[in-house]
Amino acid sequence: MASVVYSHQFSWPARWAGESKTEEDAPSEIVRLDEVAAESDASPATEESIPRAFEGMIGASEALKSVLAHVQTVAPTDSTVLLQGETGTGKEMISQAIHTLSQRKARNFVKLNCAAIPLGLLESELFGHERGAFTGAITRKIGRFELADKGTLFLDEVGDIPPELQAKLLRVLQEQEFERLGSTQTQQVDVRLVAATNRNLAQMVSDKVFRDDLYFRLNVFPIVIPPLRERREDIPLLVQFFVQKFSRRMNRRIDTILASTMEQLTDYPWPGNIRELQNFIERAVILSTGSTLHAPLGDLKSPVEIESDGTTLKQVESGHILKILRQTRWVVGGPKGAAARLGLKRTTLMGKMKRLRLSRPSPEVAI
Repeated sequence: MASVVYSHQFSWPARWAGESKTEEDAPSEIVRLDEVAAESDASPATEESIPRAFEGMIGASEALKSVLAHVQTVAPTDSTVLLQGETGTGKEMISQAIHTLSQRKARNFVKLNCAAIPLGLLESELFGHERGAFTGAITRKIGRFELADKGTLFLDEVGDIPPELQAKLLRVLQEQEFERLGSTQTQQVDVRLVAATNRNLAQMVSDKVFRDDLYFRLNVFPIVIPPLRERREDIPLLVQFFVQKFSRRMNRRIDTILASTMEQLTDYPWPGNIRELQNFIERAVILSTGSTLHAPLGDLKSPVEIESDGTTLKQVESGHILKILRQTRWVVGGPKGAAARLGLKRTTLMGKMKRLRLSRPSPEVAI
């Protein structure tokens, strides 16, 4: 595989600037980000060096190279793939790449976020229903498995599938057959499954909340997608990409990033990963009135001081979420809510709050 694994070619003259000035009041150290990319053993991608399926994946780290190498290995097969990684690491984009590189690329790529569907409707979404199968079923509905026939089905947040549906999912994976709700007719399908989760399925099996046979069936070819804090060398390239993206969208020209700003962006752990970084850079571009990126770095102060190796990631995550919830007065949804601030989907944040046991304090407590 080629050493280059980011596929967006930058044409604008973005640069880093040191904060000290010369007599001409110009930055004393200016580094073009395209030169930084070259120093990081990366260069503009070409069709020969990078599959088109990887377009939009930004980075040149060994961690990302390893993931994409696994994608290229498994994509031509029909094997089930389990993508594991934290929220915001790009699991959906990886699943799309698997489909694009497969022999099913001309067929449908169907997506479903299992955590975003109410429990009572998930079975219908997956397998469809007949007219009159339940109250409100006024017409026949084709489920996601049928829509993905001969193609690929991406099930995100597969760990949120309730136990009562896990047996039916196992059957369709093993036998490639199922019945719609309200029907006795068996439907045959040919579907390649890519599943994703940010939960520890092995631990869920131990806790008896996830079927072990389904876990083994999903875990045929696992791919672990690293969090952004484990591929920090990719952060400058991602910052460059997002600054360009939002500058063009807002008809602005930002071509300078202070070296101290880039250093803080690189050092920050980004608990929301790429999605959080993207939303932060969008906010920074909005706040920037000149040619230099004005990043609200105060928002990046860690809510938990890591004083010893005993501090867990769970504590850091809980503290950061709690800080944002307080800043938004416990408003979760909406453009100014905590979910948007954290770069998470509302349902994902609600799940994290439940798992971390974060609840709104009594109204009598004034802040």
